[in-house]
Amino acid sequence: MPHEPTATAIALLAVGLLLAISVASSRASARLGLPLSLVFIGIGMLAGSEGLGGIGFENYHLSYRLGILALVLILFDGGLQTPVRGVRLVAFPALVLATIGVAVTATITAVAAHVFGIAWPVALLLGAIVSSTDAAAVFSTLTASGTQLRRRIGMTLEVESGFNDPMAVLLTTALTANLARPGSITPAKVAIDVVVELAIGGALGFLIGRGGRALIGRLHLPASGLYPAFTLALACIAYGLPTLVHGSGFLAVYVAGLALGNGPLAHGANLRRVHDATGWLAQVAMFLVLGLLIFPSHLVRVAPAGIGVALAIALVARPAAASLCLLPFNYSWRETVYVGLVGLRGAVPIVLATIPVMAGVDPSRELFDLVFFVAVLGAILPGTAVPYITRLLRLEARERPQPATTIDIDTTASGVELRSYYVESTLAVAGETLRDIPFPRGAAVTVVERALDLIPPNGDLRLQEGDHVFVLARREDRAFIELLFGLAEDA
Repeated sequence: MPHEPTATAIALLAVGLLLAISVASSRASARLGLPLSLVFIGIGMLAGSEGLGGIGFENYHLSYRLGILALVLILFDGGLQTPVRGVRLVAFPALVLATIGVAVTATITAVAAHVFGIAWPVALLLGAIVSSTDAAAVFSTLTASGTQLRRRIGMTLEVESGFNDPMAVLLTTALTANLARPGSITPAKVAIDVVVELAIGGALGFLIGRGGRALIGRLHLPASGLYPAFTLALACIAYGLPTLVHGSGFLAVYVAGLALGNGPLAHGANLRRVHDATGWLAQVAMFLVLGLLIFPSHLVRVAPAGIGVALAIALVARPAAASLCLLPFNYSWRETVYVGLVGLRGAVPIVLATIPVMAGVDPSRELFDLVFFVAVLGAILPGTAVPYITRLLRLEARERPQPATTIDIDTTASGVELRSYYVESTLAVAGETLRDIPFPRGAAVTVVERALDLIPPNGDLRLQEGDHVFVLARREDRAFIELLFGLAEDA
């Protein structure tokens, strides 16, 4: 064992190399059409004890804690970046998918696992662990292929993935306890616990998010870098406090991010950039650690059952759950089929699979290997086909391009706001000079982005289709500005 500072230097070198290789390998993932998570997990496996790196790592408690921290950062960032207007559009179908859909998926998966020789208690636990989906896996594959998904279907997948992790956690915890002490958990108690924990988590998450937004506007911190530190603290509090009072910490974190980000937010653009970066760092680190936990030689033993369960989820359980849950909400058959086919698994099942291992239930180690096999295979098979399924079902969107320019001005206390608008040919302002546009008193264009160039505004500047126009105006004049330019791009 090397002495300090050599030991620390070796550890930091290994961490730096793994992170750098993972980030650089994201380009290869884009070319292959694979979810980025698979690349990061693969690098972790190569660095593990049976790989080229030879790093011995089998600490499930540390992996669980790192996984929870990573999921907290990822869910908080997801809520912060999600527009509440989109959540309202799909809230009910997404919530049904995230609760009833998870239960249906878990039940059908358990039946399939039992068919492959797994005892009922373990089969039910397996179904609960692999029941949640990961929208990030879908969107990373679509982004890599240059495919854009229609707004309603994209928001359904995104909001569902933010809501369904708590349900999977509750079921996994309950069924692990039942496996350790048979008969200690009844279906009625699980149903009551689900309702209570989701209610507590949702309420506390909303209060923490709204309270945090109010505090940020009044703190007046001496350095802008302290604001992301404060919101990171909010994310940790939003998980820890509800969990301690028997609420759903995961739901609270996601709702706190939603409540924080959907309204006037001091240093909002800077905060979103920081949390986007921390979310990605958390993903890379989490998948690397989970990859280190895996012994590839162990996967051979679970391959037959793993293939069968993965196919059952992809072809039976998830499509059946989507069809049942979306039936009352007027989704087209194409949208229903799509939601059923692209419910990819992410890191959550693998993190949850460490819970039975830590509880010492039998056969927890084999269950962990099986969950890993199912999650990876369940991401590869439909994951590589996501762009083709999107085009086949004609669910591609013709969305307006997002501006490349980001301007961060703290306007919270001043009563004004800076928002960007996309100029379409159907707008009255298209083809007009700035001096001829009847802006409200005190409103002004700060800059115009045109074909990645920034143009300083003057009265003779004529707006063209495809321009991104940044308008500074009083908050009470937003409705009038939207009559001229339509909805803001960050609405």
